[in-house]
Amino acid sequence: MKRTTLTLAGLGLAAVLTACSPKTEEKAVETAPPPETPKMAEGMAMDASAAKSVKATGTVTAVDAAAGVITVDHTPIPEANWPAMTMGFKATPALAQSVNVGDKVAFDLTIKDGAGEITAIQKQ
Repeated sequence: MKRTTLTLAGLGLAAVLTACSPKTEEKAVETAPPPETPKMAEGMAMDASAAKSVKATGTVTAVDAAAGVITVDHTPIPEANWPAMTMGFKATPALAQSVNVGDKVAFDLTIKDGAGEITAIQKQ
């Protein structure tokens, strides 16, 4: 039986691996507890239950005024930890009727429970 100890420099992690001859017995693996997860900068973590108002920009890709949904290809929204992407947002029918596909817009968004609702939108 051969025992190998591997230490990852800088992380302080150690793993002990046991190598056995090619038999069907299980190999034991021991690891140190994971390092503490780094904390996010103040204001970057969002409480999923708390509503948050943010501003964003993007291009309207679809409008469904009857359903009250505006789909926007938006720039990153750091306050929500969202990368640039295309997503549909709830909106009042009046807001949905105020924009057209292809419009470049700036909009106010209320985010709650991981979903967003457009509360104001302006063509740029």
